[in-house]
Amino acid sequence: MRTIVYTGKGGVGKTSIASATALRCADLGYRTLVVSTDTAHSLGDSLQTELGPEPTSITDTLSAQEIDVQYSIEKYWGAFQKFMIGLLSRRGTQEVIAEEVTILPGLEEGASLLWLNEYAESGDYDVVVIDAAPTAETLRLLSLPDVARWWVEKVIPLGRTAARISSAVGRPFGVEMVDPEAIATVERLFDVLDEVRARLADPEVSTMRLVVNAERMVVKETQRVFTYLNLYGYPVDAVAVNRLIPDTVTDPYFQQWKDTQAENLDLIHECFDPLTLLKAPLFQTEMGGLDLLRAMGTELFGETDPAERYYVGPMQSLDELEGGAYMLHIPLPFADRTKVDLYRSMDEITLQVGSYKRNIVLPRSIWNLEIVSAKLQDGTLNIRFEPVA
Repeated sequence: MRTIVYTGKGGVGKTSIASATALRCADLGYRTLVVSTDTAHSLGDSLQTELGPEPTSITDTLSAQEIDVQYSIEKYWGAFQKFMIGLLSRRGTQEVIAEEVTILPGLEEGASLLWLNEYAESGDYDVVVIDAAPTAETLRLLSLPDVARWWVEKVIPLGRTAARISSAVGRPFGVEMVDPEAIATVERLFDVLDEVRARLADPEVSTMRLVVNAERMVVKETQRVFTYLNLYGYPVDAVAVNRLIPDTVTDPYFQQWKDTQAENLDLIHECFDPLTLLKAPLFQTEMGGLDLLRAMGTELFGETDPAERYYVGPMQSLDELEGGAYMLHIPLPFADRTKVDLYRSMDEITLQVGSYKRNIVLPRSIWNLEIVSAKLQDGTLNIRFEPVA
């Protein structure tokens, strides 16, 4: 199953681009699903069809879905919440309060990720196109598998050692024993999150695409998003530039706007080369309905297949050097070196870029090596490990 995630600043037209992509894939014969994870849903308006929390058929090969947060939490996170509510309420916390505090940071967005695993296992779709929320929410969603497992492992016992440590963890809360079945259910939940993260980070099956307008402020925010996507190891293969004023518009009133767009289009080329640039014009009417979406798909993709991989770029890599040394390369395009922090424990490093943080598990072969240098060069963080003297 191919997964294509569209993200970008709010208001740039992600929903239209995602809908047009999905419709084009469906017209090519792919069993396609387009999904909105934005709480301010507009996917149904774009397709001019009423949508619900489960997939709705649009054409013979196209379905659409607007993720309902509460519905998804109850469907996927119920086991975790029941476990934590029981743990805290036995301590004396009122159940209503316990229910509130058991919502993990990013939990609502994370419910969307668990749908993706269901799609992959069902085999019902060839392509899933995700109309993601604006960038901040999308980054929280994509970082959740890293953040959630770290948080949960500090609070409840997981894994094969659950039986041995459950009473020690439970005793401070007034609980003598934790139900092993509940632990197994919660553990599986976070295993699924890890599986989804691996799927989204695999360029063979998934890709992120950035949607921009030819406006300098939008381009700058999208550069930061590109950096953070690389931080988490998510592949990006294209940038979709939306609402370009066509050359056929010759009214002098629009000339300054066209000139500014042309300058910013050069900036987009400069910033995101060699990513593929997809272009859609500013249409004369409000975008909506299958006919207009098909027209947009034609403008974006021409004769190409939207489900293909447009660009395969460098990913995180580890090189073995002479003398038992290693060099870890992590792409961080556009990152400001003054906003990059690195922390090390034996088996992992914590990398923070701005307000976003990621824990990167190290291979066993370099656990006993020391970090001797970390340099940001040409958009890549190069971390050198050497044997202890």
